[in-house]
Amino acid sequence: MSTPIDPFHTMGVSRIAHALKAAGRSVIHMEFGQPSTGAPAAAIAEAHRVLDRDGMGYWESPALKARIARHYGERYDLDVSPERILLTCGASPGLVVALSAGFRPGDRIGVARPGYVAYRNAIRALKLEPVEIACGAETGFQLTADRITQIDPPPQGMIIASPANPTGAIIPGPELARIAEACRARGARIISDEIYHGLSYGEPERCMLSFAPDAVVINSFSKYFSMAAWRLGWMVAPEAEVEHYRAYAANLFLTAPSLSQHAALIAMDCRDELEANLEVYARNRQILLDALPGLGIEAIAPPDGAFYIYADVGRMTDDSLAFCQAMVRETGVAAATGLDFDPVEGRRFVRFSFAVSTAEVLEAIGRLRPWFAAQRAAGQSPAPAAAG
Repeated sequence: MSTPIDPFHTMGVSRIAHALKAAGRSVIHMEFGQPSTGAPAAAIAEAHRVLDRDGMGYWESPALKARIARHYGERYDLDVSPERILLTCGASPGLVVALSAGFRPGDRIGVARPGYVAYRNAIRALKLEPVEIACGAETGFQLTADRITQIDPPPQGMIIASPANPTGAIIPGPELARIAEACRARGARIISDEIYHGLSYGEPERCMLSFAPDAVVINSFSKYFSMAAWRLGWMVAPEAEVEHYRAYAANLFLTAPSLSQHAALIAMDCRDELEANLEVYARNRQILLDALPGLGIEAIAPPDGAFYIYADVGRMTDDSLAFCQAMVRETGVAAATGLDFDPVEGRRFVRFSFAVSTAEVLEAIGRLRPWFAAQRAAGQSPAPAAAG
């Protein structure tokens, strides 16, 4: 029998939201981390042009790999060979390849809690053992070198995410350096999930390769480049193990979508349009930060980057899944339950994505203000409504 894994609870919340929308209700989707904008206009135009002239097939674009390598020099002052770049069908297959190629069944992999739901579930599905490390307000909801050195016995691997999902917290460069040294000292291979790079609102994020040149780096065109539906990402494999990782990627997933590769090459130079998206996220973030205390939410994780606010709703509920189900049914605002990110404390948290339009953020606040007031007045979790 296969290894059981936890459900992705927010998928259920989203199904409710889509059913309501199909029935004619107005729904604001703040449950998933996906930009409401599409791919850059020039990238879409290139995709149309390619569709008219090229039958396409299995392919890995040398030009795109070279452009991604150049990106590491331009943004991080790192010299990364294009041969180390593996194109993947999004970041999730990249994670599967990194875990499959880098570890053996039974190996222990450290992850932050709260953290992205698929980390622990992919680890379990691949017959590895997740080691969850509690990272609450006292550590800024992020991993620290001290927490890693306290793991006994030492893990064989660590997944580092900065900016992180669900919190948006960024690990400062000096702490990343200490984390890299702690992992070296303990023999833990680093997988650095950098899918939210480019989305920061203060101190810029740092690439783990600056501190651990043999780390496996995972990234994607889904977030900053606004191409979630194109299912395209990349990995930077350790220089000495490129062919080992390439063998896993090719056998498990063949190649990434050819059309997406053509479009992504153009998207990488659409910086004005992409930075305009970032300005919208920054505005939405500030609007929510200003409004949440008035809704009775005063304890939140620090949203340094990404496009999430991870909010403590413990004053109103100890069942954030039922809370989110009731909220979408009664207000049309969909959010993610904290249970997906933290099976221990997540019952007190919800995650709002602000990668929607500013008008939708303002509308959501207007709908939530009286509803949250009613929840505070009731002093208890709303009962789950009947399905439908």
